[in-house]
Amino acid sequence: MIIRYALFEGQILQGREAEFRQFVKEKLVPLWTRFPGAEEIRVLDGTQRDEGAPEYAMALAIRYPDRDACDRALRSDVRFQSRDVTAELMKLFTGRIHHHVFEANEYAPAQLG
Repeated sequence: MIIRYALFEGQILQGREAEFRQFVKEKLVPLWTRFPGAEEIRVLDGTQRDEGAPEYAMALAIRYPDRDACDRALRSDVRFQSRDVTAELMKLFTGRIHHHVFEANEYAPAQLG
């Protein structure tokens, strides 16, 4: 399984946090959920971090079954539409977006007791 992250490193403009989150929910999530081959879409809103750690206002995690599915999504029309809409979102954000692809391995937690 592959997970592609879009990391929004930086800050939402002060006082515009609710507007930023609403924009994501109303305009971007409907596009992201249409990415072909996507199995799960998670929007992670940054709430706190270790002292000295970089600030991430948000992370988008999209899970795909394999690298080919991820690559198909990256070539899709809806992905290019989402990039145009994301450019509008950047008016509410100071920072940069960078992407990382991970191969995911899942492990069940040990049972207590």
